Amino acid sequence: MTVDTPKPRGMYFEDFEIGQTLLTGRRTITSTDIVNFACLSGDFNDVHTNFEYAKTTPFGEPIAHGPLVFAVAAGLNYASGINDGTLIALLGIDKWRMKLPVKHGDTIHVQTKVIAKKETSQPDRGVVTFARSFVNQRGEAVQEMEITIMYRRRPAD
Repeated sequence: MTVDTPKPRGMYFEDFEIGQTLLTGRRTITSTDIVNFACLSGDFNDVHTNFEYAKTTPFGEPIAHGPLVFAVAAGLNYASGINDGTLIALLGIDKWRMKLPVKHGDTIHVQTKVIAKKETSQPDRGVVTFARSFVNQRGEAVQEMEITIMYRRRPAD
């Protein structure tokens, strides 16, 4: 009995074009997400977990951890299928900036623009660099970064 390996649904190195913009679905950040992330990470900073303290900050209420927003964005990217079965490795994150707070009830999605591509010395892979924005329901970028990822090249038929 032969078992067929499913074809990856992700994009290969050749599928990316400089200037191309990719969008994900959307997800709402909840208070439960913020509390669960505090428990997972051990980061119980008052700005994330103390409503009374947060009232004294410019935010007025607890805000999501920056890495929580990044993790949710990573899940949105995975759910989009872009990287499914074709991503080899995350090589780096540069210029990661927190632009605006993310609060309970904010809904984010990811906008990813291809800004660079290069072949590697290995013929089965290539490297793509993206400008990535995590955008809220008002169209505001809450986080921005450049992210570099190694992808599989399309196999010969």
